[in-house]
Amino acid sequence: MKGTLTLSEYGSACTTAQATAKAAFTLAEVLITLAVIGIVAVLTIPSLVKNYNEKAWESGQKVFENRLLVATRQMNTEEKLAGYNSTMDFVNELKKYIKITRVCDNDNITKCFNKEVIWSADEEPVDMSKVTDASAFGLDWETDTVAVQFANGVNAVIAYNPNATQDPYNNQFAATSKSMAILYDLSGNKNPNTKGKDIKNINVEQLAGVEGCLIPELKDTMCITKIISPEEYGYLSYSACTEAKNNGEIDVDYCYNGNDYFAGAVKACGGINNMPSQDQLTQLAKYVYNNDSINSSSYTYYLALDTTKASQFLSASPGSSSGWFYVWSGQEYSSDRAYSRYFGSTYTGWYYYVRNLSSILAVCLDH
Repeated sequence: MKGTLTLSEYGSACTTAQATAKAAFTLAEVLITLAVIGIVAVLTIPSLVKNYNEKAWESGQKVFENRLLVATRQMNTEEKLAGYNSTMDFVNELKKYIKITRVCDNDNITKCFNKEVIWSADEEPVDMSKVTDASAFGLDWETDTVAVQFANGVNAVIAYNPNATQDPYNNQFAATSKSMAILYDLSGNKNPNTKGKDIKNINVEQLAGVEGCLIPELKDTMCITKIISPEEYGYLSYSACTEAKNNGEIDVDYCYNGNDYFAGAVKACGGINNMPSQDQLTQLAKYVYNNDSINSSSYTYYLALDTTKASQFLSASPGSSSGWFYVWSGQEYSSDRAYSRYFGSTYTGWYYYVRNLSSILAVCLDH
């Protein structure tokens, strides 16, 4: 009869249906598979993205610096590399050799560049609105900074070297390094805005915004990044000092049985090695007194403190009204004393002072 299966045909159909059922996935198996794929993706995709970004930044750095080198070499050949009075004058000439779409003066840096840059993982982001002259790059050039946006999407802050030279008959002349310091961002305004990643530089020794070399004239001897009053860094009690010492948070040999301001200064600076040595404090004394005859280990009299050069120290010192300040060194003497230099209005000296003195500044260095 039409539409009726024989016993043989029925058995064959059942066998086929069972085989099809066995070949299918259950809902639980599908969910488990998707979960495994998701876990693998979570574990591998960040690494793949990181590797991709690093290669892109490396490639972008080579391409950009090569273009900049070609531009400055051409300027050198045409004797257009040296002799400018300001960075703005230099940039106005540079844009004839490499395409620049926007220029911002040093009062408007962040209209062409990121508002903040992470220069060091251990510090707060640098406020780029304060990077207005070459000293912000740790350089003693007396020139302004100018921010630019290049046509290829790179943003940069440039400081011109007023001592730039040129050699038009030498096509291998190091034109870029001779003429400028440049901090540039390969990813424009996008994150991470971090040194060593999308932030690259030529001739930028360090980045000073909120922090940096506060006294560029001393950068070859020491880079002072912070001057902190005793009220700000505070003291550590004996128990707090001992705990911090045992935990490796501070690298002192002793803890004072009382209010240990020296230990507080060490903690604020991130270690004894980030505080000035005896010789460095002597160089500081020579600078603020304009006198190269100052002795390292004893007192020197009949001096005149240059209050302009010492203004940053005086403003943080409890003795500012009387015209004096002390600075802790990174050198301990005993469990109750540490070395410091005194800077008075007419004399200065190196001595070991009691660690509970609440009148000594913490001066932190960048090594």
